[in-house]
Amino acid sequence: MPPFTVLHVCMGNICRSPMAERLLTLALRQRLDRLPVGSAGADVPRAAGSAVADTLLYSHSAGTGGWHEGEEMNPPAARQVRARGGDTTGFAARKLRSDQIDAADLVLTATADQQEYVVALRPDAAGRTFVLGEFGRLLAGVDVAALPPAEVTPEAVYARGVALVAAVDAARQGAPTLPGDDLDDPWGRGDQCFSRVADEIEETVQPLAALLLP
Repeated sequence: MPPFTVLHVCMGNICRSPMAERLLTLALRQRLDRLPVGSAGADVPRAAGSAVADTLLYSHSAGTGGWHEGEEMNPPAARQVRARGGDTTGFAARKLRSDQIDAADLVLTATADQQEYVVALRPDAAGRTFVLGEFGRLLAGVDVAALPPAEVTPEAVYARGVALVAAVDAARQGAPTLPGDDLDDPWGRGDQCFSRVADEIEETVQPLAALLLP
């Protein structure tokens, strides 16, 4: 049920998955801010985009390990989110739980190892669990015309999102992930590495937001 829920997973939940969580939220809010008032389903001013985004999408994250539970986002990761216009307020690292997987409409992991971890916990989530780079790579092959109509309502975004996940799962046809689908772990490395990883995250989350709200 709405909102469309995306769970991002990495190892410690202080670098890659928090950036993905907040950059996806940012991408959707930016699309809402670009909508002209009065467009299909848009019955609120553009300035209210952030509040509306929260009713359309729930983007959150967790780590396969609990070493950093309760900690803030790693400072260079937070700098990347803020530099791109995102918000890091209120973030606290969490260890992944099975109920979070159960409630997610889409699970995006930083690496293939973490994808396997998620599916081992919840085998029934295999069809909606992807390495982030894999999901972005396969988005280009989706028949957009076959998706439900796009409207700025929780129900429409949810229906479109669920159909999109099913289409991407069908597109991969059980094929293994590629080495380039994984995100490098930038922990302990410089801002240049964090910037490159954030760029790679945006290569998936921005097209995803564009398909949810074309």
